[in-house]
Amino acid sequence: MSDHGFHVHGPHDHELEHAALGSIDSFGGKLAVVTAILATIWAIFSFMSGSTETESLKLENDAAVRRTEASNQWAAYLIASGKQNLTELSLELAPESKRTYFQGEAKRRVAEMATHKLAAERLDADAIALDNASDELLRRHHRWSQATTVLQIAIAMAAIALLTKRRWLVYGVFSLGAVGALIGAMAWMQV
Repeated sequence: MSDHGFHVHGPHDHELEHAALGSIDSFGGKLAVVTAILATIWAIFSFMSGSTETESLKLENDAAVRRTEASNQWAAYLIASGKQNLTELSLELAPESKRTYFQGEAKRRVAEMATHKLAAERLDADAIALDNASDELLRRHHRWSQATTVLQIAIAMAAIALLTKRRWLVYGVFSLGAVGALIGAMAWMQV
C-alpha cells in the first residue's frame, strides 16, 4: 500500500481474494437455500402433525359421546328389564281378568329391552371404531412430530455450520434432512 491510499496487488492476490470470498458466499448461499427448503418441509409436517392430532382428539371425543349414549341405552335396558320382571310378577299374581293385559305388557317390555340392547351394542361398536381411528391418527401424529423434530435439528445444525464455516456439518444437515423427510413420507403414506 502506498502513502496516498492506493493499494496495488498482483493478479494472483486478486484471484485468491475473490476465490476465498466466492467460496464463503457460495457456501453460505447454498446452506441458506437448503435451510429454507428444510424449513418449508418442516412447516408442512408441523401443520400435518397438528391436523392429525386435532382430528384424533375429535374422534376420541366422538367415541366418548357414543359411550355415554350407549350407557344411557344400557340404563334404559335395565329399567325395561326391571319393569319386565314386575310385569311377569304381576302376571302371576293378577286375577284372570287382568292376565291378558299383563301378557301384552310383558311382550312389549321384551321388545323394548331388545331395542335398547341393540342400540347400546351398536353405540358400543361405534365407540370402539372411533377409538381405533383416533389411535391410528395419534400414531400418525407421533410420526409427524418425529419428522418435525429431526428437521428442526437439521435446521439448527445448518445454522451452526454457517456460523462456524464447518463444511463437514453440512453432511449432518443433509443426512438429518433426509431422515426427517423419510419419516414424514412414512407418516404421509400411513406406514
